[in-house]
Amino acid sequence: MTAAQNTAFSDRLAKVKARIAAACARSDRPPEEITLVAVSKTWPLADLEAAMAAGATDLGENYVQEAVDKITHWQGPAPVWHFIGPLQSNKTRQVAELFDWVHSVDRLKIARRLSEQRPPDKEPLSVCIQVNISDDPAKAGVAPGNVAGLLSDMAGLENLTVAGLMAIPAVDLAESTLRQQYSELKTLRDTLITRYPDCKALSMGMSGDFELAIECGATHVRVGSALFGQRHYSAQS
Repeated sequence: MTAAQNTAFSDRLAKVKARIAAACARSDRPPEEITLVAVSKTWPLADLEAAMAAGATDLGENYVQEAVDKITHWQGPAPVWHFIGPLQSNKTRQVAELFDWVHSVDRLKIARRLSEQRPPDKEPLSVCIQVNISDDPAKAGVAPGNVAGLLSDMAGLENLTVAGLMAIPAVDLAESTLRQQYSELKTLRDTLITRYPDCKALSMGMSGDFELAIECGATHVRVGSALFGQRHYSAQS
């Protein structure tokens, strides 16, 4: 980023944090409960480093090879790295070795591979089970009724911590429908947490709806364009 771009990012970050604080105030929650994941996919390494310098702490990446290139060339204090995109079985080793969180686990096969490939000198990998709360065939994720079974199967994987649930709802939903679906995901999390106390996270909400998601109980919001601006899709893999 140029100096002007860095200032612009700092301004956008301050505005997003203010909106998070306002949403927390409306729902009687402390802002400290919310982790802001700055979605940095397609942005070059220099922009990510500048984002960290401006106050970002957590970065989210969707594409494995792009993320690996960034992480392996990172200089200075490292962010918390979140993998938030679809994950194929042939890419699990790199994710298990380099990331701190994976938000998009929806199959036991993927969970097992991540656990087996997590380096023994690292803390267990924090993962979220992706839930298809909209029953949308265009979206990945486990049906809500199958989450408890998958979580039970994953609970014994020693190098993973099932830290919560994640959702990407269908596009163009009415606000009332979106609020209902986010609230249903929170209810599901609240049910599971009684048996699985580590299952605390609710990763839901993006640039267009993170305030509503916070009002419905989100603990992690994944915000890209509201922080970085319009993306340039040239480095997907």
